[in-house]
Amino acid sequence: MAAHISPSSAAVAARSAVSPAYRVQVAGAVLNRSSASFSRQGASFPSIRLQPVPKRFQLSCSAKQDTIDKVCKIVKNQLAVAEGTTITGETKFVDLGADSLDTVEIVMGLEEAFQITVDESSAQVIQTVEDAATLIDKLVTEKDD
Repeated sequence: MAAHISPSSAAVAARSAVSPAYRVQVAGAVLNRSSASFSRQGASFPSIRLQPVPKRFQLSCSAKQDTIDKVCKIVKNQLAVAEGTTITGETKFVDLGADSLDTVEIVMGLEEAFQITVDESSAQVIQTVEDAATLIDKLVTEKDD
C-alpha cells in the first residue's frame, strides 16, 4: 500500500520544515570572504542571497622592535619633535606635523641609515612609523638574500 501525499499536505510539510521565523546565515571561508543568507518569507520557496563580508581582520607582518626604535629616532630628528613627545609604531607622520616634503626627507634619512633604496611607489604608502619599519625590514632582507 503506497502512501499518498496531497499537494496541500506537501505545502504544510514544507512550511513546517522551513519556518519563516528562522533565518540562517553562513559565513564562507576566509579566503573568499562571502556569506550566504537562507530565508523563507511567507508561502514562497526559500531564497538564497550571497553578499560580500567586510574584512574582519588582517594578517600583517610586524617590523622588528629594534627597527621601529631606530625609525622613531630618525623621525624625531628629521621633524625636530619636542623632547617629551612619544613616538610609537602606530604614530602617523601627519600627526607629528609632517607634510609631503617632510616625508620625503624622512625616507631619505631612512635610506641612509639602513643603506637601502626605497622606490617612489613604496615611499608614497608610508604613513606610520610601523609602515616604514616593515618596509625597511623587507628591503633589508631582500638586500641580504
